[in-house]
Amino acid sequence: MERLNPDRLELPPPPPIIPPNVVPTVAEEKSLELYKKASTPKRVPMARSGNGTKGQKIPLLTNHFKVAVNKSDEYFFHYSIAMSYEDGTPVDGKGIGRKVIDKVKQTYAMELADKEFAYDGEKSLFTVGPLPHNRLEFTVVLDDISSTRRTASPGGGSNRADSEGDRKRVKKQFQSKQLNVLINYATKIPMQAIVNAIRGQDSEHFQEAVRVLDIVLRQNAAKQGCLLVRQSFFHNNPRNFADLGSGVLGCRGFHSSFRATQGGLSLNMDVSTTMIVKPGPVLDFLMLNQNVKTPYQIDWTKAKRMLKNLRITTYSSKMEYKITGLSDRPCKEQRFFLKSKKGQDGDGEEITVSKYFAVYKNLPLRDSADFPCINVGKPKKPSYFPLELCNLVSLQRYTKSLTNLQRASLVEKSRQKPQERMSVLRDALRTSNYDADLMLRSSGVSIGVDFVHVEGRVLPAPKLKVGNGEDFFPRNGRWNFNNKKLVQPVTIDRWAIVNFSARCDTRNLVSNMMKCGNMKGIAIKEPFMVFDESNQHRREPAPVRVDKMFEYIKSKLPGPPQLLLCILPERKNSDIYGPWKRKNLSELGIVTQCIAPTKVNDQYITNVLLKINAKMGGMNSLLSVEHSPSIPLVSKRPTLILGMDVSHGSPGRSDVPSIAAVVSSRHWPLISRYRAAVRTQSPKVEMIASLFKPVSDKEDDGIIRELLVDFYATSGSRKPDQIIIFRDGVSESQFNQVLNVELDQIIEACKFLDETWSPKFMLIVAQKNHHTKFFQTHSPDNVPPGTIIDNKVCHPKNNDFYLCSHAGMIGTTRPTHYHVLYDELGFSTDDLQELVHSLSYVYQRSTTAISVVAPICYAHLAAAQISQFIKFDEMSETASSHGGGITVPGAVPVPELPKLHKNVINSMFFC
Repeated sequence: MERLNPDRLELPPPPPIIPPNVVPTVAEEKSLELYKKASTPKRVPMARSGNGTKGQKIPLLTNHFKVAVNKSDEYFFHYSIAMSYEDGTPVDGKGIGRKVIDKVKQTYAMELADKEFAYDGEKSLFTVGPLPHNRLEFTVVLDDISSTRRTASPGGGSNRADSEGDRKRVKKQFQSKQLNVLINYATKIPMQAIVNAIRGQDSEHFQEAVRVLDIVLRQNAAKQGCLLVRQSFFHNNPRNFADLGSGVLGCRGFHSSFRATQGGLSLNMDVSTTMIVKPGPVLDFLMLNQNVKTPYQIDWTKAKRMLKNLRITTYSSKMEYKITGLSDRPCKEQRFFLKSKKGQDGDGEEITVSKYFAVYKNLPLRDSADFPCINVGKPKKPSYFPLELCNLVSLQRYTKSLTNLQRASLVEKSRQKPQERMSVLRDALRTSNYDADLMLRSSGVSIGVDFVHVEGRVLPAPKLKVGNGEDFFPRNGRWNFNNKKLVQPVTIDRWAIVNFSARCDTRNLVSNMMKCGNMKGIAIKEPFMVFDESNQHRREPAPVRVDKMFEYIKSKLPGPPQLLLCILPERKNSDIYGPWKRKNLSELGIVTQCIAPTKVNDQYITNVLLKINAKMGGMNSLLSVEHSPSIPLVSKRPTLILGMDVSHGSPGRSDVPSIAAVVSSRHWPLISRYRAAVRTQSPKVEMIASLFKPVSDKEDDGIIRELLVDFYATSGSRKPDQIIIFRDGVSESQFNQVLNVELDQIIEACKFLDETWSPKFMLIVAQKNHHTKFFQTHSPDNVPPGTIIDNKVCHPKNNDFYLCSHAGMIGTTRPTHYHVLYDELGFSTDDLQELVHSLSYVYQRSTTAISVVAPICYAHLAAAQISQFIKFDEMSETASSHGGGITVPGAVPVPELPKLHKNVINSMFFC
């Protein structure tokens, strides 16, 4: 599951409009109610109470550049743009807008008072100061109008023969290239809003003002021919391309956006990467994409899906077209009616596409007569080109999900050491040449060329508790269990090994596990037996292979095992994984650990045992302060810690449900034990829909009740007096919804359990998807683990900080940006920052500090593992067979996930 990446400046959607004579449905009423809560917030993000002081100070640089604003008394004037052809047809082709506005500016400079424009490429235009009139109408003529307006194209049903057909196309083109442009005043935005925001004052127009400046950056990049992806820009330079395989390239560019900070307005620049399709011959791309050696092996159904909406140029016309589909027949059979040169209407002949290009264009086909044609026309007016005459245009985004191999290749080829990244950013700032941008100049904006200096602090690593009451300090964010025992090891008496056709020396594996387990304090007996898959089942579908294996297991085992160790044949993307996990966790309630060992050594075995120990109810290490217990505020009163996240389907898959996962701490005063609750919800919906879900006056089927009941059962029959919520995956534009919709649902769930119960809340959002990086001033290495920054580049008013809790071993460390939105607990700045830092050391799967607090990491893992239970690609056919009903949080029905078995529901199955 991939994460949704909402634009930083995305505005909330308008409320649903229901006609006065229509009775809204329950879902619509709930939607309206939630929107009203978020649009009229009763809670707003809290202000900073002060900066932290603990830790050793360290001078740092950051990829922010200081921005001066010299015209704070001016206004941005916002105008709406409407463009139409002379016949009244609206202009809808992307890319035309900028050409049209440039032509308007060039032709009517005097009527526009020589104003500079910031144009967003669609329907909004901004100026500094007003235009001469609130409504202006212009007519312009373009010589290079987009080919999307043509109705006659090569190889299509409306073609005439060569010369007259060309004249017809030219005539139609000339008829279409006169455009009408209507500019209407919409509103004005005070530039003072930027100054107010930097001073920490509330400023309702700040986002709009900064959006204008960000549009100027996009416009600057568009003029350089860049691909624009929100605020990231990609040049058409092959030096920036990296081959990821299957016809996909990684394209390196840069992100550029304005931010309000404590140090004033700054420009945040960072290296950015996107995926594009490999430009060049379409046939070559298809063979690479499908990993075949000849065009005759191409699956044309897949090819049609892959090519749709991509842009091509052709050898015959040199124009650019958008692919709408493929022909039903091959080129040598696909016919169309070719009108004669001088005949009456209806005169002409049926001719094949291949013959047309050979006879009339003098382009005999060598490679593609046997293959479908590319269609660039409309359903009722197809226009065909042979494949071999078509080239894919450069800088076209590839939006499908990457394979694991492609993703690994992208990560490897995108890595940059800190010094290399700084050098690339300096070059990007110089290449962008913002100082010469006339619109930025007219806005009174100037951008510095030096990285901003900030002061960081390095927090000491928390002391950990391991077996035999031993304490030790991690070094450089890492530790190991050499000559140490786990703090709470389990005993494994009843277990077995299941081998799905993997080549593995199971005897050696068992021996190593028993030896390593004994050293760590885990008593492991000999497995009952090794169940090897029968050769006759290897070609069966994965669910059948799993069922057959369990028939075999049940026939041999005297009773249910504590653990099944499953050896998979593939290291990544094994078809067995999902059905196997579902069978164990949902149907049978057996703890299972999957492995695909390529190299078995003590380190590998130890890592596997850490996961098994946590899943079976043991603990690997604890914080000394939770063992004491002496965590400020948390240890004094029963405290529940929640980690919340929503994972979404791949880009472009709007039919795949999103998965909401919430993990909660248990066995207070511990903060290292967790369990998870997971639900499906409507695709691409970020707000969690099932936190509070009353199904009757006395019954709540929501996530929060489930977790509260567990906390009560494991914490000495005490309800939490304090609830600390860590929320991941939301942008700044969604903070009000988290504060006023999700938090309200959690409060309602508490009140539903006990009307008199009012726990105190703290809400912290964690963001990894940002572009701020930090660099040491006197070292080429990454910043040390525990580095925290809460000044200079943080929000001018709100309570936020950056934390690099982990040791960045490769590439450049990406800090986590924590936003403390709400605090009724009364944490001091230092105590809170130390708690967040410590929660990066309680992750039971590894012996390293992780980059984000463990509850959020566990929420990711729980969503990812449970999502394997349902094969979403087959959702429409199989939803009824998955053991779940249909849940409808909005108007989109989604399948419910199977319930976890009672034996494992409270376990850390996600470890």
